[in-house]
Amino acid sequence: MAKTIKAAIIGAGIGKYHIEGYQAHDNAEVAALVDVNADALKETCAEYDIPKGYTDYKEMLKDDDIDCVSVCVPNKLHAPLAIDCLKAGKNVLTEKPLARDAKEGAKMVKAAEDAGVKFMVQFNNRYRPEATLLKEYVDNDELGNLYFARCGWIRRNGIPGWGGWFTDKDMAGGGPLIDLAVHMLDLTMWLMGNPEPTCVLASTYSAFGPKMEALGPWGTPNKKGKFNVEDMAVAMIKFADGQTISLEASWASRCKREWVYSTLMGDKAGASLERVFGFDGDDDSSIDTLEVFTQEHGQPVNRELIVEPDPAMGRHNAVMHFVDCLVDDKVEMISPATDGLRIMKILDAAYKSADTGKAVNIK
Repeated sequence: MAKTIKAAIIGAGIGKYHIEGYQAHDNAEVAALVDVNADALKETCAEYDIPKGYTDYKEMLKDDDIDCVSVCVPNKLHAPLAIDCLKAGKNVLTEKPLARDAKEGAKMVKAAEDAGVKFMVQFNNRYRPEATLLKEYVDNDELGNLYFARCGWIRRNGIPGWGGWFTDKDMAGGGPLIDLAVHMLDLTMWLMGNPEPTCVLASTYSAFGPKMEALGPWGTPNKKGKFNVEDMAVAMIKFADGQTISLEASWASRCKREWVYSTLMGDKAGASLERVFGFDGDDDSSIDTLEVFTQEHGQPVNRELIVEPDPAMGRHNAVMHFVDCLVDDKVEMISPATDGLRIMKILDAAYKSADTGKAVNIK
């Protein structure tokens, strides 16, 4: 009989998806929750029947029964908290992005290697049923050689928590490039077989954030806070085998509506995975589509694939996969931290390119 994995979650916000993922797995239980907000801690522990609550994660780490920890905190805290957990011998699942930059990310990956524990990034879009199906098409060579892709996440009005940690470069590491683009860039690279990046040319813009315009519905604006990040970014990424990805992300832009997409172009067929939102950006009015574009009998054919959507957007599936990896060493991890580090190197190069106005090589 498989061992029951005992998990702790740091952060009661997005951490609720992790709690639900662990509790949905037959071989896992949530043994502890950590949050600096005592009221949120008490409320969430009661809601999910979690036996232990801590306001200091270091106290939780003293519990030898804890097998793994989910790190669900602002980006600035990913590295210090994850490294402490890894050094304590805990397996770690961290929310995306891996860190604020590749330097921090490399320290995290090394800490995991030194401790001999498992370390995974919560790239939840890899675990969506639409993405899983499209990956089967790619792996079965039905699209052929994937030489170009375009991907992105653009919002019309979607600056999150103006003046809070999202819009503070020291806390977040950047704006929509590190917040939104990381999702679709990771998904697209994974679908393409994780090619090795070599060069990035990028630009960033701050057209609306400094004027406190185009705010999203998340959080309460803090007029005394900072907005020192971009509100839009675009990039062209080259890879060692000649592939190219065109990337764009925005929290705010005068576009028709919110749009999340990954479009692949192969020499046998193309494919597009999209989520298109209603005019007001309301999640409830979004539509998910997965299409394959091919040629049959000399004629172009567009084939829409019907997949039952996952309301949790792969978040529960990712946590359950993490548990599978802990229960059985033979299970290959789908989104290891090393993949997260590769993404951070691209984002670092993109921000440097935007600052210098020149293409930046990735070593």
